[in-house]
This record gives sequence, C-alpha cells and structure tokens, in this order.
Amino acid sequence: MSDLILVANKLVKTYTQRSGKFGFGTTFVKALDNVSITLRTGTTLAVVGESGSGKSTLARCLLQLQPLDSGEVLFAGQDLAKMQASALRAIRKNLQMVFQDPFASLNPRMRIGEIVGEGLLIHGLGSMTEQQQKVIAMLKRVGLTEADMQKYPHEFSGGQRQRIGIARALVLQPKVVVCDEPVSALDVSIQAQILLLLKELQQEMALSYIFISHDLRVVRHIADDIVVLYQGKVVEQGKVAGIYERPQHEYTQNLLAAIPGKEYNLGKKVVNA
Repeated sequence: MSDLILVANKLVKTYTQRSGKFGFGTTFVKALDNVSITLRTGTTLAVVGESGSGKSTLARCLLQLQPLDSGEVLFAGQDLAKMQASALRAIRKNLQMVFQDPFASLNPRMRIGEIVGEGLLIHGLGSMTEQQQKVIAMLKRVGLTEADMQKYPHEFSGGQRQRIGIARALVLQPKVVVCDEPVSALDVSIQAQILLLLKELQQEMALSYIFISHDLRVVRHIADDIVVLYQGKVVEQGKVAGIYERPQHEYTQNLLAAIPGKEYNLGKKVVNA
C-alpha cells in the first residue's frame, strides 16, 4: 500500500435545495454516495461522468474546499477531513488544483507574476528574490516568458491562461494536483497542447494527478486508472485499457459509445479536429 499517495474512503456529501410550488419544501441531493478512490504515486486517476454525476464535488471535497458529511481523505496517511485549519493550511501546498475555467479562475486585477507567486508568498517559501526566480522558471516551463509577469489576464488567450493556472499550481511543487475539467473550456486544437504539457510536467516533477473529465477521448490519452461516477456513486473502476476494451456497466458502455470517432494524437503533437 506504500505506493498510494491519496486514498478516499466512503465519502458522503449531501446538498439541500428548495422544492415545492412556492419553494417551502426541502429535498436532499446526495452528490457523493459512499465514494472511495485510490491514487497511486506518479500516476493519473481519471474521474469521469456526465454533468451532475458528482465529479466536481469530489474534487472540492478531496482538497477540503468543501466539508464532507462523512468519510476520510488520507494524504500520505493523514486524514485531511480531521485536520485543524492550521495543519491543513501547512499541508495544502502539496495538494493543488487546476480549475476548469481559465477566464474565471484568474484575478483580473492582479499581474501574472503576482498570481503565480501568490502561493509562495502565502506559505512563506523562500525570499522575495527566490520566489521571483521560481515564478520566472515556472512561467518559462509552461511556455510563457519573463515579460509576461507584468501583464494582466485579459492580455492572454484561453490556452495561455490555462498555462498560467498550471504554473500557479505547480510553482509550489505539490505532490498531488486535481485537474477539474482543465481543457473543457478550450478549443480542440489547444486541448492537445495542454494535455501534452500536463503529461510532460508529470514526468519531470513526479506528480500524481486526479483528472476530472466528461470527455473520454481526453481521458484515454492521459490516465492510468479510471473511476466512473453516476449520480454520486462509483459504478465502475479499473485500468484504462480494461475499461475501454471491456466496460462492464451499462452507463460506462453508453459513455464510450458516445465518443466521436476523431481522436487526439499526443505523441505526434497533432490533433485531428
């Protein structure tokens, strides 16, 4: 079990919402229903399902951005759900997130250098000079330049903004990165570039990814293992090859049947679109 870096056991998360003709009633929606997952060190676990299946709720609960009703999230053997705020803050630099919307996830009033370096400042990692050097190095690694530090988010394209989001997450040198639909808001031609960058960075930095997606074309090229969520429950999980070649659950079979015939080719850095 030593190769497991993140383990979630029996996660439950319920939302309440208004119901009835005048909104006086209350209904309960179980976004996560006894969900258990395991992430192996240095690998990518894809969590797939349609909108409303509980994927994004799972992402936020894993990082303790939302409280759980019950269950445990173990990172390197420590239960994040039971940690005090100060202890969780200290460990959070090892658990970062790349968000879905590159337009909404960057503060429009902050310069790029400030955005990428904010985590270093919060965690007090290095002197100001060292922090600046780390920001410059990470921006260059994701395909941007030192001059971009002085610019604002509106000066960049969607793909460039997502590169900034990736730089912000990775500048802290985390162990686990949760990617919540990181390419769904991008053009198809840009998606492959971002996926290739994520794969290269994973190998260079020994990262472990949880990759949230509804697009099984994307998942096939980046994931090692897959968990299929349906209405807040895990209905199937296993190795990528096994799930794609021999899906057992009808829901998984339907998801695979809906994949368009056109595929990415990350190895040759091209996209058939």
